[in-house]
Amino acid sequence: MDTNKLDKVVADARRQRELREQDYREKALKLYPWICGRCSREFTRTNLRELTVHHRNHDHDFNPEDGSNWELLCLYCHDNEHQRLVDAARGAGSAPGGGGSTGRATGKAFAGLADLLKGKP
Repeated sequence: MDTNKLDKVVADARRQRELREQDYREKALKLYPWICGRCSREFTRTNLRELTVHHRNHDHDFNPEDGSNWELLCLYCHDNEHQRLVDAARGAGSAPGGGGSTGRATGKAFAGLADLLKGKP
């Protein structure tokens, strides 16, 4: 596939995604009050761009008309929600004896600091 065709396919996919997002975003903003579902921050038309539609089951293609898969979250809470999902996926298998990370820092950030302060190399 040449690059022109690939560029066209990518541009078309982005356009379709933006249209789909705009569609369910508009519906969600009509269904729900303009308040973050986590921190309860209230939004007006001036800062509405900071209110996002979060898919509860993380499937952006599942958009029932009743909005049951959506919740409105501010940018910060939305980022936090997705980071929690990433952290949970990383934490799988981290139980003792599971071979995963313990989640604790093991480095010693200040190792050798006393020697440096005393002027020792």
